[in-house]
Amino acid sequence: MVKRTAKLSDVAAAAKVSLGTASNAFNRPELLRPELRDLIEKAARKLGYLGPDPKGRLLMGGKTNAIGFIPAGEMSVATAFNSPFLRKFLSGVAEVCEERGASLVVISGAEERKDWAIRNALVDGFILGHAEEVNLISVRRRKVPFVVMDLDAGPDVNSVGIAGREGARLAAQHMLDLGHRKFAIVSVLRKRGDAVWHSPGDRERQLSASYPLDYEKLDGYGDALATAGISLNSVPILECYPPSPWAEAGAHVLFERAPDATAILVMSDTNALGVLNVARERGIKVPDDVSVVGFDDAPDAITSSPPLTTIAQPLVEKGRLAANIVFDGFHSRHEIMPVKLIIRASTAFRSNA
Repeated sequence: MVKRTAKLSDVAAAAKVSLGTASNAFNRPELLRPELRDLIEKAARKLGYLGPDPKGRLLMGGKTNAIGFIPAGEMSVATAFNSPFLRKFLSGVAEVCEERGASLVVISGAEERKDWAIRNALVDGFILGHAEEVNLISVRRRKVPFVVMDLDAGPDVNSVGIAGREGARLAAQHMLDLGHRKFAIVSVLRKRGDAVWHSPGDRERQLSASYPLDYEKLDGYGDALATAGISLNSVPILECYPPSPWAEAGAHVLFERAPDATAILVMSDTNALGVLNVARERGIKVPDDVSVVGFDDAPDAITSSPPLTTIAQPLVEKGRLAANIVFDGFHSRHEIMPVKLIIRASTAFRSNA
């Protein structure tokens, strides 16, 4: 005969108290006298009652004291944790969760799982790596607070972004100041796949799988290059999915198709590190033969060989701000965080560029 699982009503009957009083012993113990609480807990132990079902508690109280994070693009949870950029960002989110006694749930960005997860995840709010329409619709139906990263999704949507255009302008201007005039750009391919090559031309090129922040960076590069009489349309562009081995595969394409470039402007440090790795493999000296500047100042940037010149964004602070916005609830906030140029050893003066 299978033994029936003890319920809260059994505990209440054994302790000879009301069901509400028994519930308070587990959910709001401060409301009960210590001796009454001890009586109920003793009855629970005797019956083998382990406490309220978390799902049931959610249905009654409407709160789980947790927030969910969904990375941009079709990024799996494993890929997210392997990203130096996201590890630093999530450490900021986690700090705020710790301070507030809450939990952090990382949700897969895989297209076939994302919508279901948003609709069903036991969280009180979301940090969205990007405001894809399906995400916004699902989150709004949940009626929970959320914040979108690196995108202005409208006046009624909380957002946290960076001064991406200004950061890219600083990166390109740094290369110009070093005497470089032959450029190549590595953009971020937001979906897993082979690198996409855009040859120079007279017409404005459209990135195949990108976000508005990537276009902001392109505009920033163009702002600086225009001051030297260089058209953005004359610069080759490679779109590359950042995680290894795609970053390295894309870097091989870059060096094969733009062998004359002496200045490589890269929109993410992960891609920039892939460029450094492949340059070393191919016997291309950085920065003697080619200079490389990244974007983000991820933790691996300072330990790379050579250490990477990059545009730093405040990743930990960005995560903290996003988490606090979610916990503070339904308030329309739009924050733009500053960036700065960090000069290290991957860039150098080019006298014969």
